[in-house]
Amino acid sequence: MTTDLPLTLNDTVGAWVPHGRFVRPGQASGPLQGLRFAAKDVFDVAGQPTGAGNPAWLASHPVPTRSSPLVDALLQAGATLAGKVLTDELAYSIHGDNIHYGTPINAAAPARVTGGSSSGSAAAVAARLVDFALGTDTGGSTRVPASYCGLWGLRTTHGLLSRDGLVPLNPLFDTPTWLAHDPATFERVASVLLPDSPFAPRRVLTLSDAWTEAEAVFQPALQQARDALIGLLGAPAHARTASDEGLDAWRQLYVTASAFNGWETHGEWIANHTPDFAPPIAARWQFASTVRAEDAAAARARIAGIRAHVRGWLGEDGVAVLPSAASLAPLRDADPAAVDAVRMRTLRITSIAGLAGLPQVSLPLRSPEGVPLGVSLLGPAGSDRALIALAVRLWQAMPH
Repeated sequence: MTTDLPLTLNDTVGAWVPHGRFVRPGQASGPLQGLRFAAKDVFDVAGQPTGAGNPAWLASHPVPTRSSPLVDALLQAGATLAGKVLTDELAYSIHGDNIHYGTPINAAAPARVTGGSSSGSAAAVAARLVDFALGTDTGGSTRVPASYCGLWGLRTTHGLLSRDGLVPLNPLFDTPTWLAHDPATFERVASVLLPDSPFAPRRVLTLSDAWTEAEAVFQPALQQARDALIGLLGAPAHARTASDEGLDAWRQLYVTASAFNGWETHGEWIANHTPDFAPPIAARWQFASTVRAEDAAAARARIAGIRAHVRGWLGEDGVAVLPSAASLAPLRDADPAAVDAVRMRTLRITSIAGLAGLPQVSLPLRSPEGVPLGVSLLGPAGSDRALIALAVRLWQAMPH
């Protein structure tokens, strides 16, 4: 095993966890040679502890002897791993704060949060301390930080990338992902981690119910993206609703199924170790412990229908335009009730790809005042790599 080196960079944004300050050099050559990345502290790195955002988890789990296959693939491709960065506790939040390790700074908007749960990943990339960072996305945990921090991010097709060596939240919805600060790096990582995808988009869809959930500041960027995509593909846009029953119904199904799945995954550990959680996360786990198996089964049955419904209207040649989040990044001192209201609206948007198991790529754009916001493309299952290439072409065709 390569001997790890001490991390010497100046962590100006509070992104690194105390036990994650190490460097593991990549192979001497490869397609990612010269790039440096960080890993969200839910990815195993052989010989280094995994903390999952909570000291009780760190103390109660052995140091892994094997790395996540994605970490290994990146190292073998020549990238250098610059340690481990913050995550919201057990990845159960999209806000980006942690009562144990702090709230990292969003270098793109310092008065605002980074978003989570891939908070340290976003903070490190936004501050240009690394070129890219591994994250995860269950309910929006990469798409939301990408939107808040002005980064490239995505949710991969569920099951496309290995989840071995990864602390789960809800295996039904968990996906490994990454964030990058420029499109070239984003695509270079895709070329290593993702298989080729024969996706030829011919239809542009706009999801009016998802657009409605986003603040007014998103609307010009969404319209610009739609118009530029029409120009690129030579195809008119068709407006439709994602959900016939309302996106809040979909959010509630996601919450029920994911909470039960999370308690199946972590309930015994929580009961045995009584970890100290931040109040909002503790409340989510408390709710998760009360979800009945029959209610979760009913939710999963309805989700199967939603999955078929979304995949049906998207087809094999459709690409949908939608906001990556419902709002700009909340201020660091925002009222908790307002933060929770934003979270609910954002989950209505992010649950579309989550319930359908589909890939979604977030492009980094800005409000007229220069605050980051994300616009996304949603594509068919397995179209991830081609969807990224299309997103890059779209971004290059838009004004900045």
